Amino acid sequence: MKKFLIVVLVLIAVGAISFFVADEALPEGNAGPDAEALSEKVLDAVGYEAWEKIPFVAWSFRDAHHYVWDKEKHVARVKWDDYEAAIDLNTISGRASKAGVALEGAELDEAVQTAWAYFCNDSFWLNAPAKIKDSGTTRKIVIVEDGSQQLLVQYESGGVTPGDAYLWKLDENYLPTSYKMWVSIIPVGGVEASWEDWVEKEGAMISTSHKMGPLEIPIGNLKVGRSPEDFDLAKDFFTSTQEK
Repeated sequence: MKKFLIVVLVLIAVGAISFFVADEALPEGNAGPDAEALSEKVLDAVGYEAWEKIPFVAWSFRDAHHYVWDKEKHVARVKWDDYEAAIDLNTISGRASKAGVALEGAELDEAVQTAWAYFCNDSFWLNAPAKIKDSGTTRKIVIVEDGSQQLLVQYESGGVTPGDAYLWKLDENYLPTSYKMWVSIIPVGGVEASWEDWVEKEGAMISTSHKMGPLEIPIGNLKVGRSPEDFDLAKDFFTSTQEK
C-alpha cells in the first residue's frame, strides 16, 4: 500500500507539471566533433575521472530507496519499504528478503526486477552527467534562443526506457544546472528538472537536489567508500550475489 501511494503521488505531481508545461518537440541539434568536445568539458566539470575511481557509493533517493553500490563489480544492495535485495546489475539476478524472510521463486524474481528498475532510475538521478558518453548514446549541440550551447544526449539502448533524451543546460564552467526531458514516463516533452546543491566527493561532483515543478527529488545519505565494511556490510556481502 505504501508503494502504491508513493506511485500515485508521483503520478499526480507529474500530471500537475504536465498541465502547466507546453509540450516541446525534441530539438534537432548537430552531432560531430563540437558536440564531443562539449561533452568532454561537461565530464571534466563533474570530475568524471575521479568518479570512475570511486569503488563504492551509497545514497538514498527521496528517502525511500537506499543503496550501496559496488561500482567495480557492478552489484548493489537495495532497500525499500520492508524489502532488501542484493543484485548483480549485469545479470539482473541475486537474492532478496521481505521483513527479514528470504524470498524464492516468483516473489524473488519480482523483487530483483523491482530493485533493478529502481536502481536504473535512481542511479541516473545520482549522476546522470557521468553517463553522457555511455555505450548506445548520441550527443548533439543545440543552440538555444539566447545563443548559448546546450548538450542533447539520447539513450538508444540500456536501462529500463531506452530512447529517452535529455537536453543539458550548463553554467559558464560547463557544470549542469538543469536538463529538459523527453522520456516515456512523462506525457509531454521538455519538462525541466534542476541539478543543484553540488557536493564534492573525492574529486567527483554530485548534485544532491533536483526540482521538477512541485516535485522535489533529494539525494540523501551520500557517502563513498573503499569496501563493504565502510557501509557496515560484511566483506563478502556481494560475493554470493554474483555466484547465484
